[in-house]
Parts: sequence; structure tokens; C-alpha cells
Amino acid sequence: MPEKSKFWYLKHLNIFEGMPEEEMMKVEKMSSISTVKKRQIIFFPEQPSQLIFFLKEGHVKLSRVSEDGREVILDVIGPGELFGELSLLDETEHRTEIAEALDEVVICAIDKRDFEELLRRSPELNLQITKRMGLRLRKFEERVSDLVFKDVKKRIASFLLRYAEEFGKMKKGIVTISPFLSHQEIAFLTASARQTVTTTLNEMRGQGVIDFSRKGLIINDLPKLQKIAR
Repeated sequence: MPEKSKFWYLKHLNIFEGMPEEEMMKVEKMSSISTVKKRQIIFFPEQPSQLIFFLKEGHVKLSRVSEDGREVILDVIGPGELFGELSLLDETEHRTEIAEALDEVVICAIDKRDFEELLRRSPELNLQITKRMGLRLRKFEERVSDLVFKDVKKRIASFLLRYAEEFGKMKKGIVTISPFLSHQEIAFLTASARQTVTTTLNEMRGQGVIDFSRKGLIINDLPKLQKIAR
């Protein structure tokens, strides 16, 4: 990938917004940009955790595999987010999660040691990283709250609202989101059975609240979906 293109991608990552161009040039030299195809694994558990990743385009699923072999989805992230940053919080040398591209993605990778040095030189960037980790923790807390206090239909509706808030585009009151997750992935995220997710989504589609396909989700009646989620 041309150097100019790499610099452009870095410059347009929200997390580096406002950084002086001289500092951005240093970031460019210490980083690499690559494209990952849909459903390709970016990293597996037990792999060395020497890189921090920034997502410029596309969506990435973060998950773990339980002892009985079940997938546990931790998060789905979109453009502008970082991942693999848990290695900054402890001294582990290996990954504990799986990162998978949900569509074609463009990622920026920086060596953990270089990034730590960057954080020491830039209090503003350090604050940005702290805020983003806090937002991810809040998302996790909201999911736990849903599991404790809401029935399955409300959990699925709440998930659709959060997914729309993060990745949706609104035009004339209609929200469109692409790509959409599989019913099994939604089941993992909402602690539901896949068949329950399918039945619930079909019921909402029958009511005209949503429509969906493998390509994406359309929310036709946002107020009604919000009412279902309460």
C-alpha cells in the first residue's frame, strides 16, 4: 500500500484527531496498514500480543471459546475503534480472544512497545484510549443489566437498538445497518437460543418494525422498537 495512502488512513482515525503532523509522521513510520478479507481471523488465542490494532474500515468480532467449545462473543466493533489493547493492561504475552473480520476490513497495526511510548509522549492520546476503554466497559455493563432484568424479546430489541446506535445510518426516520450479524451470533450476544432469535426477528418483521437479510438490517419503526425494549 502506498505511503501516502497509509498516512491518509492514520490521519483520518478519530483517535489521532488533532495530533501534530510531525507526530503523525512518527506514527506512520512505526505502523503498518493491511486489508483483511471477510471472515478471516486476525488473531487467535495464545498468539503473541505484541500488536495493537486500529480499525479504519469494516467490522470486527471479538470472541472467546469456552471450555466446552462454545463461542462467547465479547464485542462487535466498527471503524475508529481499537482492539487488542487488553495487553496494555497486564503483562500477558499472549492473546486470550479471537478477532474475526465480519466484512472486508482495513486495519492499522502498531507494536505495543511503540504505542506505550506514544502514550507517554501524548497525554491527549492517553485520555482518548482511557475514554474508549470506559465506553467498552459501559457497553458490557449494559449487556449484563439486560441479562439480569429483561426477558429474551426485550434483550434482542435492546441489542438491535445498541447495534443501530453504533453502526446505523438514519435517513427520513429509517435506520439501515450493514453488515448484519447471523442469528446465531445475535443469540450468543443476547444469551438466547438461535431459534428464539429467528422467531423474534420474524415477529418484529411481521409487525413492520424491522426488515433484514444477510446483507443488513432496516429499522422501519424506531419508536416501536424502543417500546419493545423497555
